[in-house]
Amino acid sequence: MVNKPAKAPRPGTRRAGPAPARGAKRSKAPLRELLDSYFSHHRKVAKDSARRLWQAPVASLMTWTVMGVALALPVGLLLLLTSLQGVSAGWESAARVTVYLEDQLSLEDAGRLRLDIGMRGDVSEVELIDKSAALEEFRTSSGLSEALDYLDENPLPHTLLATPSEGSRTEAGMQTLVEALEQTRGVAQVQVDLGWLQRLNAITELLGRGVWALAALLAVAVILVIGNTIRLAIESRRDEILVAKLVGGTDAFVRRPFLYTGLWFGLGGGIVAFVLLQLTLWFLSEPVERLAALYRSNFSLSGLAFEGTVALIAAAVLFGWLGAWLAVKRHLDAIEPG
Repeated sequence: MVNKPAKAPRPGTRRAGPAPARGAKRSKAPLRELLDSYFSHHRKVAKDSARRLWQAPVASLMTWTVMGVALALPVGLLLLLTSLQGVSAGWESAARVTVYLEDQLSLEDAGRLRLDIGMRGDVSEVELIDKSAALEEFRTSSGLSEALDYLDENPLPHTLLATPSEGSRTEAGMQTLVEALEQTRGVAQVQVDLGWLQRLNAITELLGRGVWALAALLAVAVILVIGNTIRLAIESRRDEILVAKLVGGTDAFVRRPFLYTGLWFGLGGGIVAFVLLQLTLWFLSEPVERLAALYRSNFSLSGLAFEGTVALIAAAVLFGWLGAWLAVKRHLDAIEPG
């Protein structure tokens, strides 16, 4: 029995078979190998950069300490300002408006006026202090009880203590409330002392801008310190860089170790800054709490939250990388084989 020859495929038709699948596998394999080689080289360079820093512990620790101090100083001042702003916000929320009523106003009229003011949307609570209770309180607190006995009549008026609502506990809201109460019939005088709080807020805002300016200057100083350190590392490895460029090393290949060195410097500086902040807060917490207790205040120094710690270390790493990149861009390009 004679086997018939296979028919030749017609023009324009594709031949069925596993050949395309084998070709796809062959095309994917080099890409995967390139990616594995790329990440493997990054891991190797990162480990080598960390090893070089570990082999020079004194120089590395000095650089980390300089970065840590430069980063901890503005962050500590910002934490202090945040604590002060929290305390001033508590004082502002506790502020009450003292409303002195007219002398001829009876206690019943004062009670009705208390209800009218209490119905305002910008007032959460109103307390009435009649003149008799006010005189007794003044007699007890002043120590002038014998002198007050010579008075023919009570000189103190009925008084209302109005507590602003949550949305009105601002400078503008308090001013609007005071103006409205001054125009109320039966009100002789309205008193609220927010001048000291306004001055405190103005000083706090000024200090906040000063801290941000200081933070910017210290950030530039950190970048310059890292840049100078990387410049010295480039000069010490000049021969190695020349050999790498002679054998065909690309610019990215040559600059990669120095960028990782900057990252390690930034990471170490961020950790040192965090440690310095924690030690400073621990050292100052007890005397600050004792001083606040003497003034019956709830002021306390607050440390960095988890998000703040991550932001501090991330900023330190960014400054380290930026300083290294600037140094590499300026000094590495100037090294070319002759």
